[in-house]
Amino acid sequence: MTETWTAEIAATAWSVIFAIAPLVVLFLLFQFFLLRLPKRQVADILRGTAIAAVGLFLFLLGVGIGFLPFGRAIGEAFGALEQTWFIILAGSLLGFLTTWGEPAVRILANQVEEASNGSIHGTLVLYSVCIGVALWVGLGMLRIAYGIPLLYLIVPGYLLVIFLMRLSDRDFVAIAVDAGGVATGPLANTFLLALALGTSAAMGDQDPIIHGFGFVALIAVAPIISVMILGLLVRLKTREQEK
Repeated sequence: MTETWTAEIAATAWSVIFAIAPLVVLFLLFQFFLLRLPKRQVADILRGTAIAAVGLFLFLLGVGIGFLPFGRAIGEAFGALEQTWFIILAGSLLGFLTTWGEPAVRILANQVEEASNGSIHGTLVLYSVCIGVALWVGLGMLRIAYGIPLLYLIVPGYLLVIFLMRLSDRDFVAIAVDAGGVATGPLANTFLLALALGTSAAMGDQDPIIHGFGFVALIAVAPIISVMILGLLVRLKTREQEK
């Protein structure tokens, strides 16, 4: 047990160093040749980088030791159930809660509200992303339960995206595309992917590689659709108020 933890800590520390060190070197090179920032500001930047590196290390360590096994264990418990409706419902609920706790989604919602001077409420964006992901996680669990090919969901999903883009305002199209990126943040890529892999692995007649992976692709398309639908609803409400 101790050796496993030591190996996990060492591997996580090395991956953080490998990710952060090139950025620090690049910043120092720019500082020396171009930026010439005051020493106090350079010290603040380096101090903040060190704090971010420590936070990243702790997060990745927690993911490797607890979060991934936790998600996989829940998925395996789901896969052992015979009630397909419960698997879909529970998956949708976990999709909503995971997206609700995703820091990047909250940052996007706050930035949208700030950039629009409050005309687009961040809470609306947050709820629309969470609901969209919840629905598509439910579809993903349905796909795993019945062995539905991934293309049967992905292709219609992106066709719907193209259709909605022609109807939506440019503002909401831009927000929707960014929402697709932030929804597939560290929480989704760790917990929900592990959930899908655990569920497909527990169903003995399925290949986890075929049915477990592809889950993040569904999560990515979900908020694009839901945010553009939100934009259409906002447009309809605005027109009604103008009348």
